[in-house]
Amino acid sequence: MENVQSGEEGSQHPLSLYFIIWGLLFVLSAFSYSVDYMQIQGELRWGLIIMFMILKAGFIIWFFMHMKWERLVLITAILLPPLVLGVFILLMNIEGNSTYDLRLKYYDVEKTVPYIHPNSSH
Repeated sequence: MENVQSGEEGSQHPLSLYFIIWGLLFVLSAFSYSVDYMQIQGELRWGLIIMFMILKAGFIIWFFMHMKWERLVLITAILLPPLVLGVFILLMNIEGNSTYDLRLKYYDVEKTVPYIHPNSSH
């Protein structure tokens, strides 16, 4: 008879892989904190912070939640709905900005929210 446990030996993952991913998470966190340390402002700041956040979440899901070793059907069932939701949010943002710009162009309406520089004193 075959040894039933022999098939389970392949499911062991090297410990060094987890240390490498932990190191990558540490580096990505350092980059995220350096965005604030370098006082980057505006859309670039938020874009970088969100990019680092998504990369860290992806590494955590991919390795520490063992998604790398799951079947494609399970990966698709877990990751596809948030991706579709993100696409819908992006499309709503584009449509909302387009509507706002058209109102400013054709209705001669001033911007409703005045821009106040963050360094201005009251």
